Amino acid sequence: MQTNELQGVLKGQKIAYFSMEIGLNSQIPTYAGGLGTLAGDAIRSSADLKLPLVAVTLISKYNYFKQKLDSTGRQTEQPNVWNPEKLLTLLPNEVNIQIEGRTVKVHAWLYVCQSITGGAVPVLFLDTDFDTNNQADREISFYLYGGDERYRLKQEAVLGFGGVRMLDSLGFQIRKYHMNEGHSSFLAVELMHKHNQDAEKVKELCIFTTHTPVEAGHDRFNYELIQDTLPTIDLALLKKYGGQERLNMTRLALNLSNYINGGAKRHQEISSKMFTGYEIHAITNGVHSYTWTGEQYRKLYDKYLPGWAIEPELLAKVDLIPDGEIWQAHQQQKQTLIDFTNQTSNTHLDPEVFTLGFARRATEYKRATLLFTNLDRLRTINKTNKFQAIFAGKAHPRDEGGKHIIEQIYNYTQQLKIDLNIAYIENYDMDIAAKMIGGVDVWLNTPLRPMEASGTSGMKAAHNGVMNFSVLDGWWIEGWIENLTGWAIGPHPKETIDDSACFTKEIEDLYNKLEYIILPTFYNHRDEWIQLMKNSIGKIAYYFNSHRMMRRYVTDAYL
Repeated sequence: MQTNELQGVLKGQKIAYFSMEIGLNSQIPTYAGGLGTLAGDAIRSSADLKLPLVAVTLISKYNYFKQKLDSTGRQTEQPNVWNPEKLLTLLPNEVNIQIEGRTVKVHAWLYVCQSITGGAVPVLFLDTDFDTNNQADREISFYLYGGDERYRLKQEAVLGFGGVRMLDSLGFQIRKYHMNEGHSSFLAVELMHKHNQDAEKVKELCIFTTHTPVEAGHDRFNYELIQDTLPTIDLALLKKYGGQERLNMTRLALNLSNYINGGAKRHQEISSKMFTGYEIHAITNGVHSYTWTGEQYRKLYDKYLPGWAIEPELLAKVDLIPDGEIWQAHQQQKQTLIDFTNQTSNTHLDPEVFTLGFARRATEYKRATLLFTNLDRLRTINKTNKFQAIFAGKAHPRDEGGKHIIEQIYNYTQQLKIDLNIAYIENYDMDIAAKMIGGVDVWLNTPLRPMEASGTSGMKAAHNGVMNFSVLDGWWIEGWIENLTGWAIGPHPKETIDDSACFTKEIEDLYNKLEYIILPTFYNHRDEWIQLMKNSIGKIAYYFNSHRMMRRYVTDAYL
């Protein structure tokens, strides 16, 4: 990037958006899942809307990992090295942080997210992999969510302390600092030092978004480890704002932010119970409409709803599109998915057969195996109306429960192979996600309530006329209208019901609605089915998009 171009993206006050992972595209594989892809969508929408945003993250040169699955579904992980020089610009600036008594030098790579509107958002990827650092320090920016607690602590120090210092070094004028999850909470500690321990001033500058009620998503560190790893840090300050016994990065962010929000209305309710004493708001997540709309639907929307990519609310006028063209676009995208799945997974899926899709991080609370609770029932359903299913998702390298889930799905696939086709696509990434959400007939989601903070894959599916069939948790509580935008699995959250009865209701809904409502409508009432597809677009996609989300952040948090 030329000097004048760099100066152009530095102009004016900015909102600094910090996220441990950011998913811009599959060629820049610095993301692991939903948190990163949401961050990428926030950046893309900010560019479209010409919002004064600058994003800060880690370079993660070895990516998350490349997933390999053997014939039994056993996952192994391989490094997925990528070269930032081909896609990013290394900036000349260098900042220092103290780790284990050593001075660690941090550099930044620049990527500018450009929009057709003329908007541009600079993204800074922090990197420690330089000759001036020793080998251990060079590796801090290698592995996203890799290593042990000490490694994670070092990464979060680079992100928080190094990120603020890099922004200062580059001359950015920062109006607000947005912490996208607690990994970046050290930025608030750095701001305390900059502003003479004035907590009220720091709170005015900080925004915190919590993204999960899952315990593993809230990092905690022992103070002995902190003192050993970050010997110059102010322990008294950490204990005051982050907890006396252990440093809780979520608490640190909560105590040093004036605006706090969850990713959906239901998540706001759950977070308020988890973190009593804090005013927690709700800004429901959204997805970047243009990115997650398949090529065939983009053409349709361009033809009938010009301007939709910048004003997704125009999708509410989807009834202007003829039914036949909606169906044809879907079938073309479905054919693309089926061809890809058959080629990569050695399966024989049929594009004329109803197809369920399920793809997300493989972890136990997502309950990817709920569909297989009763194999005989699945066989019975399939005898009347054929269906098939496509699964995908990576398990964290240390999540043995998640790895076991993938093996179970492979096992069920073998047990059912005479009766119905089940495919599992390995090495799930943004490109595969786009094919799946654009090509299946129904998107399945079966999390254990209330663990789904929001979820966004179903919003992406809706942009492609795909209906949601989901447990009422996260965003789906807001998007669901039974038999109109999709179908619920299990009871409403307001129902008082024990875990056993809830599970029974979920299984009944899963099988009964699939057998008696979804499949018969798909095969026997095409006009009704296409209207449901239009409802998904016109009543979900028009609203659950990141343009609306970022406008809410502007009015509620940034101004």
